[in-house]
Amino acid sequence: MPWIQLTVSAPERHAPHVGDMLQGNGAMAVTYRDAQDNPIFEPPIGELVYWQETLVTGLFPAETDLAPIIANLAKSSYFKDGFHYKTDQLEDKDWEREWMDSFHPIQFGNRLWVCPSWREIPDPNAVNIMLDPGMAFGTGTHPTTALCLGWLDGQQLEGKTVVDFGCGSGILAIGALLLGASRAVGIDIDQQALLASKDNAARNGVAEQLEVYLPSNQPSLQADVVVANILAGPLQELAAVITDYVAPHGELVMSGILERQIDAVQNAYADHFEFSPAEIKEGWVMLHAKRKQ
Repeated sequence: MPWIQLTVSAPERHAPHVGDMLQGNGAMAVTYRDAQDNPIFEPPIGELVYWQETLVTGLFPAETDLAPIIANLAKSSYFKDGFHYKTDQLEDKDWEREWMDSFHPIQFGNRLWVCPSWREIPDPNAVNIMLDPGMAFGTGTHPTTALCLGWLDGQQLEGKTVVDFGCGSGILAIGALLLGASRAVGIDIDQQALLASKDNAARNGVAEQLEVYLPSNQPSLQADVVVANILAGPLQELAAVITDYVAPHGELVMSGILERQIDAVQNAYADHFEFSPAEIKEGWVMLHAKRKQ
């Protein structure tokens, strides 16, 4: 299948947003590289590095009409200093293989790794989550998931019950189980997410310890730890529901929050929780709190 790519020059701070715009306009994949070809040596594991001026490239099927996409991008406030782009036709090649080659095992904290199935496990003695990257569900590459995995890695979870609210791929629930939790419950509005969670749990040998539910049939229980990696709006709207899942003196971890949204989310839970200082990664926030007696 032939392809065409649209490459846009963007300031560093706007590169992720430009990438999101390309994906929103139908790009099948988005890549980033330095406009000046300046190397970055030894970036932090799992972090996506942007440069002062970044070339953001979207890959489209060759029959795509790029004119309206280019017109939409040109109107964006991200290009106050001028909109510069180019298009290129690409030969047909094994893009699935190219995509697979770009994913490597990622470490979170001291013990936990997320490893694609086609890569060699770096540390067989570590806690390894076998999870293949996908478009629809979390794999640890996004800062919000990375923050939650890093927090879980630092906890003593032996014998505890964990609720993964908005479980997606099940990565947080599976990580908690592999780190010692005795039971995990995944809740998501997407039936496909529940299927993905169960499949991934089976791949990691913890299927019998993971239960999954739609909100319409979610169980009544209180957990030692509740992790909710969704978005600030739903976190506020569902504060009463999420709070009810947290046992007395239990812990609540929330992510999917931007820095400007910290106060609003904390205010929604302030009556029932004491918050620790926020952790921030690439503009995304993780909030940790303990339930008051």
